[in-house]
Amino acid sequence: MNIEQAKGYIKDTVKMYLKKDKYGEYRIPVVRQRPIFLLGAPGIGKTAIMEQIASELSIALVSYSMTHHTRQSALGLPFIKHNSYEGLDYDVSEYTMSEIIASIYEIMQESDIKEGILFLDEINCVSETLAPSMLQFLQYKTFGRHKVPEGWVIVTAGNPPEYNKSVREFDVVTMDRLKVINVEADYPTWKKYATDRGIHSAITSFLDINRDYFYYMETNVKGRMYITARGWEDLSEIIYMYEEDKLKVSEELVEQYIRNETVVKEFTAYYDLFNKYKNDYMVYELLDRAVDEDTVNKAKQAAVDERVSLLGMLLDICLNDVKEVMDKSDILTGLMPVLKTLKESENVYDILSEQLNKRKDIYNKRIKANSLDMNEKQKLRGTIAFLENLLSGLDKNSIREKDDDFNYIKNEFDSEVETMKKMSEKTNIRLHNLFDFTDRAFSDGNEMILLLTELTAGKLSSKYISMFGCPDYERYNSKLMLSERSSIIKKEIDGLLEI
Repeated sequence: MNIEQAKGYIKDTVKMYLKKDKYGEYRIPVVRQRPIFLLGAPGIGKTAIMEQIASELSIALVSYSMTHHTRQSALGLPFIKHNSYEGLDYDVSEYTMSEIIASIYEIMQESDIKEGILFLDEINCVSETLAPSMLQFLQYKTFGRHKVPEGWVIVTAGNPPEYNKSVREFDVVTMDRLKVINVEADYPTWKKYATDRGIHSAITSFLDINRDYFYYMETNVKGRMYITARGWEDLSEIIYMYEEDKLKVSEELVEQYIRNETVVKEFTAYYDLFNKYKNDYMVYELLDRAVDEDTVNKAKQAAVDERVSLLGMLLDICLNDVKEVMDKSDILTGLMPVLKTLKESENVYDILSEQLNKRKDIYNKRIKANSLDMNEKQKLRGTIAFLENLLSGLDKNSIREKDDDFNYIKNEFDSEVETMKKMSEKTNIRLHNLFDFTDRAFSDGNEMILLLTELTAGKLSSKYISMFGCPDYERYNSKLMLSERSSIIKKEIDGLLEI
């Protein structure tokens, strides 16, 4: 299965394991909760989906790479304990609590979140001295004599032997106690993630044209050559930062993330060409005004890779606008209950302070619990910043009458709503110009199908369209996605650019 399917399966399993009966007991006893074993190539997003699951379920996450652990750190250090049996004194070897188990209790104490996921990566690459204890852990959920607390689901991950010489095969007895999930690299699935994550459009456009370069492993006379999803995502982040500081994206930079000489050269050359297209077509101006006929004709005569690059960068700008609108919408929607509470309150200032402190407390605890993904973190920080600005405004204006306090807050809130509406209006104008340009310039190709597919597949873009509407999307979707043509169009999408 692909990584998206694996995420859904793991999330459902965690939810099942955490279900309780009417007496508050876990319906599946801990001893019967098989650990999940996620088996897949390195860098395909195994760790990332664990962070997403913990965030979506609002549970804690403790993550360890087992290749970094010795027997002592995993099991605890030995010490001598004096015992007496039937009048005879004995010295007995005991062990301190495992660092891993101790981390779970520390997070529970600091975050007040009592349920979570214990994620152990590279579980099948542990040292020879630790291997027997790890097999015991998978079977009995104990490190030494210390059990994983109730409410904590064990998820493990490892690489197949062809990717790691240190891999140890588990015996049948151990495998029979695990829920094994085999995961494969899958570009279409990653592309959905990349769209919502904001991966640089130079990368996604390049991979649209060269899908074989998405994930690659080879050993030759020069050593191990590899390309991973993690490498592309990390490269995207550094490219954004280089662009901010107007630094050159060179082959030397790219090869720090993409370990394949051919792909490094091709992507670096493509990136330079990508920026040339951006300047030639003046992409921001193209989206902000009616497109002139010269630009349309130029695009009509462009080669396939130039078309894909142009569409990718135009779509990237629109999707960034969509994300900004949706982030603000989520923050304002989350503040609606606060506004209602303040309206009914006698002391607006104190209640507002309480609401601010409550969200700060939630933020700090979930940060400690590792249960906030990047999107949720940004939303909470945005909410906290807005509430802080409201308090600062009340202090600055020395407002203390209930009605005056609330009216000030309501006006500030309404002002933010109005800002969001203006942002959505600008976004819709850009989407309209994008559809208009695509229709006029690429009426002879598959670009409109690709545009509709990207907007439909993206979580943020599909949510935006359902909330704010997009007449052009509805019109072209109805025109192109007729039931009798759907199978043909799907084949066209799958075969797009595989020329």
